[in-house]
Amino acid sequence: MSITLRQLEIFIAVAETAQVTKASKKLFVTQSAVSMALAELENQLGGPLYDRHGRSLVLNARGRYLLPLAKEITEQVNGIESAMTERNDTLDGQIDVVASTTLGNYILPYLIGAFKRVHPRVHINLLVYNTSQCEKMVLEGNSDIGYVEGLPSHNEDLQVRPWFRDELVVLCGPNDPLAHKDFFDVKNDIRDKKWVMREKGSGTEAVFREKFKNHLDDVNAVMEMGHPEAIKRAVESGVGIACLSSLCVARETEHGWIKSLRVKGVDMRRQLQIILRTDKELSPPLIEFTNLCNVMSVCTEEERSCLSSPWRLQSLLARHSAGRMRHSG
Repeated sequence: MSITLRQLEIFIAVAETAQVTKASKKLFVTQSAVSMALAELENQLGGPLYDRHGRSLVLNARGRYLLPLAKEITEQVNGIESAMTERNDTLDGQIDVVASTTLGNYILPYLIGAFKRVHPRVHINLLVYNTSQCEKMVLEGNSDIGYVEGLPSHNEDLQVRPWFRDELVVLCGPNDPLAHKDFFDVKNDIRDKKWVMREKGSGTEAVFREKFKNHLDDVNAVMEMGHPEAIKRAVESGVGIACLSSLCVARETEHGWIKSLRVKGVDMRRQLQIILRTDKELSPPLIEFTNLCNVMSVCTEEERSCLSSPWRLQSLLARHSAGRMRHSG
């Protein structure tokens, strides 16, 4: 389970009031909810944050270290919401978005959620297909914008913009011998392995074949699946190993359900793309949405790898918004 923004708010309230009772009244929640949130936070952070003196809770050294960090995160999230709402609270309209599987299932929903919190009057439709289908929908005018993992075709009617880079990793189950390793060595580890592959036409499958072009004869594909979730469950159950984006396995690796291995001997990074029709005129809502999505281009790989919960994305957006405000000021 990931730390939540609400846990940090409760932690701050208890630190400021020194009592669960007072904190619960301040936040308009029950005492049991406050106590539970604190217990979960301390468990997730590996130890107590307070020294208990009767009914009072006094921050210990670990709690004193966390307090300014927690306040910074909550203040920045509140700041970005206030700043953006004041500027664009009247924005309305509709955006039709299409995205390839990994981006549509693991990145765009969080970005759309953050956008909708600021612009509730903008209606966003998100469809998820593989890269080739996404390209077709944009070219035919059925979608305003596309976010894809594969390489779009060279079509003069298609405008291609670089977005950000992710990295493909090899996945194995917790009981696979590879789980004891830190890297997947292509030369030594590829033989005698069963592979669960993405379907043909997907961006991930195309990139995998391009990156492993010198080793494809050693790839024993025993199954093809059309969705990363199905592939992850197959790997988890021991059917074989697979290759997916690191963006879609954050939760599984965090819980130890799957082992993720960076590939040794092959550069598995890839450029993700934004596609539009060359004659497409961007509406004000679409301009604002693309500006929000540009945060993914400037944040670090470490920050992107933590996109396994909404509060982490909110914190990421808040940090970069605060940085832009300081820079512009």
